Amino acid sequence: MLHLAGHGVATDYARALLESLGARVVAEPGPADPDPALANARSGLSALTGLPDGPPQMCPVPLASCADGVIEALRCLSGATPARALPDGAALLGERAAIGGLGRNGAISPGGSCHLLRAADGWFALSMTREADWSAVPAWLETETATSWEAIEALVTGRPAAVLVERAQLLGLAAAVSALPKPAPWYTVTASGRRAAPGARRHPPRVVDLSALWAGPLCSHLLQALGAEVVKVESVGRPDGARAGPAPFFDLMNAGKRSVALDFGSGELRRLHELLNGADIVIEASRPRALRQLGVHAETWLAARPGRTWLSLSGYGRDGPGEHHVAFGDDAGVAAGLSALLLEVTGLPLFCGDAIADPLAGLHGALAAWSSYQGGGGHLLSVALRDVVAHCIRFSLPSDAGDLRRRWQEWTAAAATAGLDTALPVARTPAGPARPLGADNDAALSEWGRRA
Repeated sequence: MLHLAGHGVATDYARALLESLGARVVAEPGPADPDPALANARSGLSALTGLPDGPPQMCPVPLASCADGVIEALRCLSGATPARALPDGAALLGERAAIGGLGRNGAISPGGSCHLLRAADGWFALSMTREADWSAVPAWLETETATSWEAIEALVTGRPAAVLVERAQLLGLAAAVSALPKPAPWYTVTASGRRAAPGARRHPPRVVDLSALWAGPLCSHLLQALGAEVVKVESVGRPDGARAGPAPFFDLMNAGKRSVALDFGSGELRRLHELLNGADIVIEASRPRALRQLGVHAETWLAARPGRTWLSLSGYGRDGPGEHHVAFGDDAGVAAGLSALLLEVTGLPLFCGDAIADPLAGLHGALAAWSSYQGGGGHLLSVALRDVVAHCIRFSLPSDAGDLRRRWQEWTAAAATAGLDTALPVARTPAGPARPLGADNDAALSEWGRRA
């Protein structure tokens, strides 16, 4: 039985999350949560939403309070007090933008790689984050002339959004129709293994993080704050792309983690399996087929030893029709319904925040993994970026468009009255520099191999 103190949207969300994980939660008196409008504004979310030459736009759903609620739930599960290392949940939403100096950009994401495009029957999002994405555009639009965003915009206006998105996804592009949100579970258990016997664990949880960029590294960063030992595993030939970005952000997510770099195309695959064999929790954000090609089967790993937890972070879920679809934080937020809601209240096609699905998925993934570990493990967990955002939206969504607009107006006024309507996102100071690529190959492999 868990005791949760406080009252407000964040506490209510924490309780809902814990109960969805099977916990019995007892409400206790406690301080009031921050007002959801002020939490959104204070996080920098409004400053990252709107036209570049226009005012900040309030998100009409309490995303910042949901982020705070995840941290409340983690503290409740772990017994961690606010004085310990768990960060403020709402502030996590804007850290990348704060470090990178990003700002609101209307129908273009703050990072610049995702655009909202007008189709014949509505709007859709397209992310072009990788160099190879542009080589797929001629096949997608059946023309050799689409070599710029302007050309793409002109070519898609007469075609249905759903057809464009379906074809883009088949070609490996990250695309999503902008539509009103639908109910979605924030996690699913796709396979079960054996639980660890009570008292069987005599060391902190050992986490192998195979992920990159933001959602997965944030997840393992939060587990590290709860006492886990984390080894970050990267490919020698294709290291985490965040290493090429602002160093303070990479350091913030990865300081204190050991770094192992392996050549997945050589005999070093054996060393990867040794690391995985010594782990209690594995975090990955790859399509299942990619890992299977390396001889890594989550279900087999889960069944090999009691107490293990495997967390799969993806755009649309590990199983089902979207398992092979690519997604990034901006287009996943659009797929969940955020841009459709903003269009409803502002009349403008806008992105909500910076790659918003990434930090929200990282937060929720940490909660799912920690809950599984504390309960004895034995779970293959799937956390989808789109579904996490949709779950946050649906948690406190007005029943009709009129109520949604009134809320948006009231929240906008409340933020202005408090002087927070132009509040910029802020970032924490990294605990130190992240380890150089592969700096801990020998030490980590030797130690974890002995402890497997």
